[in-house]
Amino acid sequence: MILKMTASVEKRRKRIKSLLAVLLPATLLVQSGASGKNSTTILYKAKAVHSVSGETFRPGSILVREGLIAEIGKLEPPKGTQVVNWDDLEVYPGIISASSSLGLAEISALRPTRDFSEVGEFTPDVEAWVAVNPDSELIPVARANGVSHALVAPMGGTISGTSGLVRLDGWGVEAMTVKRPVALHLWWPGMGLNTTSKEKSLKEQSKNRKRSLAKIDTFFDDAKAYAQAKQAGGETFAEVPAWEGMLPFLPGKKQKPVMVHADELRQIKAVVEWAKRRKLRIILAGAKDSWQTADLLAKEKIPVIFQHVFTSPARDFDPHDVHFRAPGLLARAGVKLAIGMRLGSWTAANQRNLPYHVAHTVPYGLSRKNAIAAITLHPAEMLGVDDRLGSLERGKEATFVAVRGDLLDPRSSVKHLILSGQEVDLESRHTRLYRRYDNRPALRQK
Repeated sequence: MILKMTASVEKRRKRIKSLLAVLLPATLLVQSGASGKNSTTILYKAKAVHSVSGETFRPGSILVREGLIAEIGKLEPPKGTQVVNWDDLEVYPGIISASSSLGLAEISALRPTRDFSEVGEFTPDVEAWVAVNPDSELIPVARANGVSHALVAPMGGTISGTSGLVRLDGWGVEAMTVKRPVALHLWWPGMGLNTTSKEKSLKEQSKNRKRSLAKIDTFFDDAKAYAQAKQAGGETFAEVPAWEGMLPFLPGKKQKPVMVHADELRQIKAVVEWAKRRKLRIILAGAKDSWQTADLLAKEKIPVIFQHVFTSPARDFDPHDVHFRAPGLLARAGVKLAIGMRLGSWTAANQRNLPYHVAHTVPYGLSRKNAIAAITLHPAEMLGVDDRLGSLERGKEATFVAVRGDLLDPRSSVKHLILSGQEVDLESRHTRLYRRYDNRPALRQK
């Protein structure tokens, strides 16, 4: 009986091996279909090519070879090169959303589709990007408005985990992931005291605040001690996932940034002092009141992801347009600026509006050059991918959008998106709904 079962198992194994031998090459062919397209040399000729990092060419051309930009400028096609004429379109680098819950949230009212907030106070080993739903209907919607990449970040607790940069196209999370981890996410405790609270006295609130801040310091101290113990322990050292998650973000030559989420002025000043004391590389996110301390941020070379363009003024005495003006104030002070959107299910559904958030800052003092850079080159620099993304330069990935009109004009429309040399379909739920209702039967006249 045992011999029969063994033979049967062996027979099934041989069948599986034979099946894999047939299927695996086909699978690889499908997965590498992009590389087949990438091997083609294509010259894209456009009304204008905005490199962002340098010159704007009017008209302009981009020569793409094997998924990379081979040349940019006013070019003539090499012999045998395929030419794509976009004579009425303007070309920009793909938009990078520097803060996003895209792929982690779908429908606010349905709990199973919300996976952007973690349980626990300190969870540095959580990897937010691995939970991205590649089939999210919100991804094609964002893509159709020129968003090519998104930093998928976690929420919840004090240290909520790490973020990863994903391209908004790909067969599964692995294919979509561009860089991981990018940053550790720290949500700074509130620094204010509620003078009207009947539940907790000012003294008790102050103690709680000090306790929260001390917890952060203790956690980083423990992480440092773990790193030292691991270095001394050798091969016999037993690794702990939570502490392993902290290692890339501790002081050192290859230190990755800690993205600190803080809005209020006292929070921001405390964050700057804390990061300086601990010798940490940080990115300030949220940054509602950052305009009030722009000179300090510039001095300490702390980049800012401003996420409050359409947030109401924090105080009654603030000007009504304070958050439209804030990005311009930061840029003029010398702060490296990216503009993003807050995290959560609502903003996941509205990532498509990122260029329009940026557009509203231009009439209020942010230069057009800095406005475009705030959603392309500057996020790429902050996230450590400016060697391949963020601008149109020789040797970088051929990732760009072709727009009829101005990228920052709500009346404009994105006509093409090229990701690493491949054109991506701009079909989305919005386009399907438009066709459906555009083609609806006419109402009968009574």
